[in-house]
Amino acid sequence: MLQKDKTKVKETQSGKYLTFKLRKEEFGLAIHKVIEIIEMQDITPVPRTPDYIRGVINLRGIIHPVIDLNQKFGLGSTRETDLTCIIIVILERGEDNQQFGVIVDQVSEVEDIDDEDIDETPRLGTIVEDDFIMGMAKNEASVKMLLDIEKILSQEELRMLSKVSKNENKQNS
Repeated sequence: MLQKDKTKVKETQSGKYLTFKLRKEEFGLAIHKVIEIIEMQDITPVPRTPDYIRGVINLRGIIHPVIDLNQKFGLGSTRETDLTCIIIVILERGEDNQQFGVIVDQVSEVEDIDDEDIDETPRLGTIVEDDFIMGMAKNEASVKMLLDIEKILSQEELRMLSKVSKNENKQNS
């Protein structure tokens, strides 16, 4: 009887992923969570928010909070270059969908990733929270961390982002 490799991810996660870089590391987001990719633009700071929340942008009349993924992951502020961009993502919360932007160093490509190329996230101990990493996609040349955008921010952080965008949208009405 053949035994399945226990390091493989148990649920299906194959599909299309938008891959991008933070510093020298590669990451992926499920493409169905990505609304669009835009160039860096002026970000309006919002007082009394955590450092990783860079502020808000006005995108076609809708205010979107923007977070700096480098800073959220403890890698320091993003050093803006010509390749730096904002990925607008959507969190589906029943009827209350929430959109926000994430700043990344560079978008790479959209990749088809198969289940057999995705391993479970290695357990890094009980102190390190890594629930936001769905798995590790591997090929001959690299490993990409597949992110669960729904888990990058805590419920409290999501409520704060929602308040920021609702308050800013009210002021612009």
